[in-house]
Amino acid sequence: MPIRTRVAYAFLAPYLLTFTTFWLWPIINSFLLSFQNTRVNPWRFAPTMNWGRLIGDPAFYNALYNTLIILVIQVPIMIALATIMAVLLNSPLLKARPLYRFAFFAPVVVGEVAYAAVFRLMFSADFGIINKMLVNVGLSPISWFDNATAAMALIIIAVTWRWAGYNAIIILAGLQSIPGDVYEAARLDRVSKRQQFFHITLPLLKPIIIFCMVLSVIGTMQLFTEPFLITNRGGPGGGTETLGIFLYRQGFTSLNFGYASAIAYTIAALAIVISLFNLWVGREQK
Repeated sequence: MPIRTRVAYAFLAPYLLTFTTFWLWPIINSFLLSFQNTRVNPWRFAPTMNWGRLIGDPAFYNALYNTLIILVIQVPIMIALATIMAVLLNSPLLKARPLYRFAFFAPVVVGEVAYAAVFRLMFSADFGIINKMLVNVGLSPISWFDNATAAMALIIIAVTWRWAGYNAIIILAGLQSIPGDVYEAARLDRVSKRQQFFHITLPLLKPIIIFCMVLSVIGTMQLFTEPFLITNRGGPGGGTETLGIFLYRQGFTSLNFGYASAIAYTIAALAIVISLFNLWVGREQK
């Protein structure tokens, strides 16, 4: 091996060692754990135990159903809002645009515990501002934390509030990369603003929107913070328990690491399949 190659590998060695120790080996080890019975001491090889239980576990299907509900409802709403926000933030008529961009991005940098506590206070059945507003307009107060449907709506609202601005900034970057002469030509042809949006802006933003969709799918499949902190570990009665909480409960509450590893790989596989489906739907047509 040439000395220059050996020197290059020597410089890469610390990174490769760290990568193997803290990333590659845990992934391989967790996959091997999914084929072991970790409820006995010592652990023993039981290839069908965890995967067989996963297939017939009602609690797993409940968590999967809740996760998919959030995915199907929340992600499209968030991406649509993010696109509208990005268009508004890109408007030359908007004054103090940097301030608004920071304001929309700010929820991402807010501490998770702090924002969860604020949402619990805002949606409190007794003294929350949301219920007070509902009463003021003649509607009945909602028990946000005692009703599974209301709790699910609360999770969707919280996740959308936190991540819509983040996606809007990504889409805004895509908007600013669209050449201005495209719109200038459209204006010369007397194309309306509405037609420009649907026939120029959206088609050119399609790769960026698909990218945001893939990121959102991956994030939703791992969703943990909001249902854990806001609705008290996926309550009421498991009504907002996601796959992330189900994984946590099996791994760190029940200490069933083998079953938790099987759940983790199922989450990863589902995220990959749904993301690939999004990429296939959004592929360029020749």
